[in-house]
Amino acid sequence: MMDVRRSDLAELMDDPTVTLAELEHALGELEIINKWLGGYRTTRTGIGRLTQEIPSDATITVLDVGSGGNDLAAILRPLKKRFEVTALDVNPRMREIAVRHNHHCRIVTASAHSLAYPDHSFDIVHASLFLHHCTDFEAIQLLRQAARIARLGVVINDLHRHPCALAGISALTTLFARSPIVKYDARASVRRAFRRKDLDSLLGSAGIPGANISWLWAFRWCIWFAVDERSPHG
Repeated sequence: MMDVRRSDLAELMDDPTVTLAELEHALGELEIINKWLGGYRTTRTGIGRLTQEIPSDATITVLDVGSGGNDLAAILRPLKKRFEVTALDVNPRMREIAVRHNHHCRIVTASAHSLAYPDHSFDIVHASLFLHHCTDFEAIQLLRQAARIARLGVVINDLHRHPCALAGISALTTLFARSPIVKYDARASVRRAFRRKDLDSLLGSAGIPGANISWLWAFRWCIWFAVDERSPHG
């Protein structure tokens, strides 16, 4: 049985002693999981809705918070728009991985919990599978800062905490995953993830009314909201 409340169990991916080889192996397997279980589609859904009125020849700047090893520019390519991505992650090894894999982005090594960007610095602030790494307090602060930094809007892609999601990812990683990090973190991530009422509470505490929250297969939440530049977020 799954606990009713979010778990605070630490994930191995967050351990700074994980080697580059271990991290790269894990990220490779997670890329496959995200591709085939709706992770990339969820991100494209949110960003696509925010940018549907923007001409295809306009440059759209995106801050990808907690970027990990994903190449967001490549993920967004099917939207057929011009995206300029800044990938921000606290782990300096993510920079090495991005360079080795020729990711199409500007890379910044910094904490997502102290985003030192001026107001309205990027068109969109995006976070995929990062919010569940945060405590509730950290998540609220991140949502506020994302709303402050964005000119156009914010997109959050994260997991639904549900017994079927836990059973499914447990079976999948037991059968196919080889990385010990993926085998452990996949389960821990679902336990740390969100139910709808959790998201409503976090968004309400962050002072963000009217956010769009959609459930997408497989057990993904797509949260997106437009930002009014005239309304400051503290």
